[in-house]
Amino acid sequence: MREKFKQQLEEMYRQMVIMGSLCQQAIAVAVRTLDEEEDRAEKLEAQVFAVDGEIDDMEREIEALCTKLLLKQQPVAADLRRITAALKMVTDLERIGDQASDIAELARFIRKGGAHSHLKQMAAEVIRMVSESVDAYVRQDVDLAQQVIAADDEVDGYFDRIKAHLIDRIAKDVDDGEATLDLLMIAKYYERIGDHATNIAEWVMFSVTGVHKAEAT
Repeated sequence: MREKFKQQLEEMYRQMVIMGSLCQQAIAVAVRTLDEEEDRAEKLEAQVFAVDGEIDDMEREIEALCTKLLLKQQPVAADLRRITAALKMVTDLERIGDQASDIAELARFIRKGGAHSHLKQMAAEVIRMVSESVDAYVRQDVDLAQQVIAADDEVDGYFDRIKAHLIDRIAKDVDDGEATLDLLMIAKYYERIGDHATNIAEWVMFSVTGVHKAEAT
């Protein structure tokens, strides 16, 4: 019985890694739409939507597997925490997929040829956070989870700098306001993705220590 439980737990880990990879892919493709003309960007947007659909499917599959583990395998306390954490984490991963779709939808209409380096750096940082948060869960690595949580401050810093720049841009050219607001919304979605990666890392901490940040404060 215990060996079967271990196999199913390993399968859950495998699926979590796949779901995390899909989230990273969705974010990476979404940011590419900033550099493409609308016809090409529209195709990239469709790719993000397709990956988001796969992420939704993965959420349901992992939830079903977690339910099976809870109902049939009678996990001990440590395993119960891991399963509970996974159920929470897939919700954050699913929302990351949704927000990548939102980014792609907005970015398709952004005027091309602009300077979007800060957005790209922000995207690279949140991709790293998502990757490392899932990796921390599979490895049960508290130190890596803490690094992800600390990295959220850097993402917030990117957002503050981008917001200040865009406010200045609107002040100089009010006719460019709609596109500027779209860029600000994209930056906000990246900030939210960073928040979701932080949530995942906090559930990693719970799965290892049994204490969640919300309970500790």
